[in-house]
Amino acid sequence: MISFIICLAILVGGYFTYGKFVDNTFGPDDRETPAVAINDGIDYVVMPQWKLFLVELLNIAGLGPIFGALQGALWGPLVFLWITFGTIFAGAVHDYFSGMLSERNNGDSIAEVSGIYLGDGMKQVMRFFSVVLLIMVGTVFAVGPTGLIITLLTNKGVTGTFAKPVVWLTIIMAYYFIATFLSIDKIIGKIYPIFGICLILMAIGVAIGLPAHGYSTPELWSHFYNMHPAKTPIWSFMFITVACGAISGFHSTQAPLMARCLKSERQGHFVFYGAMVAEGIIALIWAAAGVSLYKVTGGLNTGLAEALANGQSAAIYDVSVKTMGKVGVVLAMIGVVVCPITSGDTAFRSARLTLSDWMKFDQGPKLHRLALCVPVLGVGCILGFGNVFGVIDYTVIWRYFSWTNQTLAMIVLWSASMFLASQKKNYWITAVPATFMSAVSATYFTMAPECLGMIKALTYNTKVAYPVGIIVAVVFLVIFLKAAKNAPETVTAREAAARA
Repeated sequence: MISFIICLAILVGGYFTYGKFVDNTFGPDDRETPAVAINDGIDYVVMPQWKLFLVELLNIAGLGPIFGALQGALWGPLVFLWITFGTIFAGAVHDYFSGMLSERNNGDSIAEVSGIYLGDGMKQVMRFFSVVLLIMVGTVFAVGPTGLIITLLTNKGVTGTFAKPVVWLTIIMAYYFIATFLSIDKIIGKIYPIFGICLILMAIGVAIGLPAHGYSTPELWSHFYNMHPAKTPIWSFMFITVACGAISGFHSTQAPLMARCLKSERQGHFVFYGAMVAEGIIALIWAAAGVSLYKVTGGLNTGLAEALANGQSAAIYDVSVKTMGKVGVVLAMIGVVVCPITSGDTAFRSARLTLSDWMKFDQGPKLHRLALCVPVLGVGCILGFGNVFGVIDYTVIWRYFSWTNQTLAMIVLWSASMFLASQKKNYWITAVPATFMSAVSATYFTMAPECLGMIKALTYNTKVAYPVGIIVAVVFLVIFLKAAKNAPETVTAREAAARA
């Protein structure tokens, strides 16, 4: 338990120390924000800081910090290190710059922002990359909650129409359509704060429930080895698996939503960096539950593997019951079901906004929004119902999402590095995690079964994948350093307006 408490303290301390250092490096000021300057009553709406924080937290906190953390716990307490230091030095930095660079550029989507600093070629790649990722995320966060609801109803003995996945998936997709279409403050701005409180209380309940029910959390120093039952390599599978609880490219697609609602740039530290630290804490709690509740055989987490083999819904439900009992599980399941839904709706909303920025398609008129909502949600329905009817494998969608997610994070960090280089500021705070994530992404792509690892000779072949990852990371860093030396000053949209 000492390891867990130390990591928790480091996360909290990191927000006040390194988080402030990052904020000072960027240099927020009192210029007029897009929410004030544009304020269209649909996507650009001024919100109070506390609401911005809770909405941002729910936007980014899908199944990742819960299911991803449980999956990451298969490697043992080592996952605590990735969640803690990954959040402080990579994930929160990534989220902060995603939001603040969007804010400086009229709230543009991350694809447009990346193009400003990495060129038009990367802009085109990011546009396609972002839309595909967002639709996959929306689908994952529709199918996931459907399974969680069915698990809950089945355990309560409910049968009939309301125990059928197709019914709940239809309800969730209908809600997604409404949330994607309407003004951000009509649904999202009103109900998210309530659900955000539920999410936080749920995490607190699990954290208190562990020692209260006599469960012992193993210490990092006595379990400093790979405890994965399948002996899956830590590098880079653990870093890909635990994404939303450490660093996630998906967050960069969500940050512009709140960048369009900031009243002041000085809110960025609390809203963007703070929300990611809060998510890291949630992930740390669920990872602690994963390594504490289940039996260990031969030094391996066989009990957790068996629980996860029954499905993510069953595993989450099991953790909730064991830590909080019958009363607490109600709150936990509300939090766990709402958590992905409140990321799924903003994923589809972000897809709409990314396409509108791409095509310069004004989203004020209702018909314009409808023209993008229908195809975006239509593709999501095809993927979602394809999974329900057994045509499309949900786990395959999740695996491709995981790699795509971390690759997007890598690109965004390089974009932030070029921004800082152009401003003659300390770019190492983003270049170091960008280099790290370049190695992670390239290594995983080389040996993962759903990527190049589908070639038998490369499947889990660390002798090939590790050198490839290192080479790619070094090449990217060298290219960046050469570009940084002669980087011209890049004037953002808001800076140009301020100077004028």
